[in-house]
Amino acid sequence: MPRARIIRDMKARATVASTEVVRQALRYLTRNTTLPAKVRAQAQLQLNAFPRDARPTAIHNRCLETGRGRGVLRAFRLCRFQFRLKALEGELPGVKKSTW
Repeated sequence: MPRARIIRDMKARATVASTEVVRQALRYLTRNTTLPAKVRAQAQLQLNAFPRDARPTAIHNRCLETGRGRGVLRAFRLCRFQFRLKALEGELPGVKKSTW
């Protein structure tokens, strides 16, 4: 059963993805110094009205299996322990135990 943190993370990622284009356009307007100050201020107000989860910096990498927020490998979106378990079981393509 998915944990609440995983569900919250998925919801935040979806919000960021859906508002990304509009957000980038408004950021361009606010930083364009050739535009009138009134237009730039309106764009800034619209940016501020966005939901809190619409910021990409609000996204925190979490393990998809456990919801753990530390020790997460970005490429696999798994925490170190889950990565090790899945790698040993052969569930991660291209990953094998190293020997030397």
